[in-house]
Amino acid sequence: MGFETKTIRIAMNGITGRMGYRQHLLRSILPIRDAGGLTLEDGTRVQVEPILVGRNEAKIRELAELHKVSEWTTDLDAVINNPTIDVVFDASMTSLRAATLKKAMSAGKHIFTEKPTAETLEEAIELARIGKEAGVTAGVVHDKLYLPGLVKLRRLVDEGFFGRILSIRGEFGYWVFEGDVQAAQRPSWNYRKEDGGGMTTDMFCHWNYVLEGIIGQVKSVNAKTATHIPARWDEAGTEYAATADDASYGIFELETPAGDPVIGQINSSWAVRVYRDELVEFQIDGTHGSAVAGLNKCVAQQRAHTPKPVWNPDLPVTESFRSQWQEVPANAELDNGFKLQWEEFLRDVVAGREHRFGLLSAARGVQLAELGLQSNDERRTVDIPEITL
Repeated sequence: MGFETKTIRIAMNGITGRMGYRQHLLRSILPIRDAGGLTLEDGTRVQVEPILVGRNEAKIRELAELHKVSEWTTDLDAVINNPTIDVVFDASMTSLRAATLKKAMSAGKHIFTEKPTAETLEEAIELARIGKEAGVTAGVVHDKLYLPGLVKLRRLVDEGFFGRILSIRGEFGYWVFEGDVQAAQRPSWNYRKEDGGGMTTDMFCHWNYVLEGIIGQVKSVNAKTATHIPARWDEAGTEYAATADDASYGIFELETPAGDPVIGQINSSWAVRVYRDELVEFQIDGTHGSAVAGLNKCVAQQRAHTPKPVWNPDLPVTESFRSQWQEVPANAELDNGFKLQWEEFLRDVVAGREHRFGLLSAARGVQLAELGLQSNDERRTVDIPEITL
């Protein structure tokens, strides 16, 4: 007796962008397709069939030919209304996303989307309501929680390694070239507020789910934003005013499931040069130990192994602090984080159940970004109310 085979047809919108192409098509959907799909617990084989969607016909056609994708289109509305399409994925500009997701869910499509899901909290909550009423499976990319480094960090939390957690701090960012001499490695709209750009808008939605997923609920935010580089050059080499913030410095009050208070601090900047092991790193300090995690690596130091440094500015430091930390093993094969979440989402679609990282989680991310900007404007700490649908 053979097992059943299902095919999920996925319309992938915004696939010519850096994230849509590299992480979602090249490193997620194509490997799943080329491996013959997923095998579910009951033996059912789930195959994926991507349909590429974008505004640039030449680019879409080129990608389709390069990766042997038989279908592509520039007509987003037509593909949303196509009854053979099961899932609509969106990685287009933030300013266009909410309208796309509304149309897709209203047409009965399951959705998987990049963040932020909307430009305003009101819109993000509306999307969550629409998804609930439509009864579709909605997934929002929470890729950082699937990264090997943060998987290890979360495992340490679950095992009680830290004792009572005191604080979490993060450093994220790198130098994005202005575009005049060397081409910028991010699209120009990221630096125009009117096009939905900005560090706070872009990254606070990530930090919300990272903090929630590792520590607990975010209770307040105090943020300071900056536009360190006021002028940049776009893809055509034309100078433009950077109207969005390119750096955001946030302090967060958190609460663990046990009710313990934790202080969070995350610096995010596209105008910083990296002197770290990885582009993003998080450090948790607790009464019984500390750990530092990046994208892949995680190192830890127990209380019993903590050295006793003595402050003496008159003498050079002779001890190697980094060598005093022990690497945390993976103890498992950890695949690409985007691919892992795609696989989890597809299993949820077939099972007809909610995805654990859905539109309500995304709305909390939009809320944190919105209140972070409010905190900056009002120069004060802002409490974060609970969202209800």
